[in-house]
Amino acid sequence: KAKKSGGELLAVNELFDKGPTKVKNYGIWLRYESRTNTHNMYKEFRDVTINGAVSQMYSEMAGRHRAHPNTIQIINTATLKASECKRDHILEMHDGKLKFPIIRKMPLVAKKMRSTFQARRPMTFVR
Repeated sequence: KAKKSGGELLAVNELFDKGPTKVKNYGIWLRYESRTNTHNMYKEFRDVTINGAVSQMYSEMAGRHRAHPNTIQIINTATLKASECKRDHILEMHDGKLKFPIIRKMPLVAKKMRSTFQARRPMTFVR
């Protein structure tokens, strides 16, 4: 068994993903210290890189659990297949027919017809 005071950091290496243009599922196992106790946790995130998923994890832990980054220890990270995912907010993104509405689509006006100020409101829907 090794004591905390007896260890030293040998290297800090940033991990780069092979395909940073494709969204992947990541699982993160972590331990963090709350105000009263130490807790183990498993979380899932969707991101294009593992670094982005870890950043999401730090933000979520700060927001939901008020955990400071220095109290969080990442035990393990893994890239998950769709069948390995457990959390509902990740599973709902696996639908192949998933669609998002286009909220405000502005029609492009010809350059000579554009003006800085106009007397009427813009039409934000296309018929």
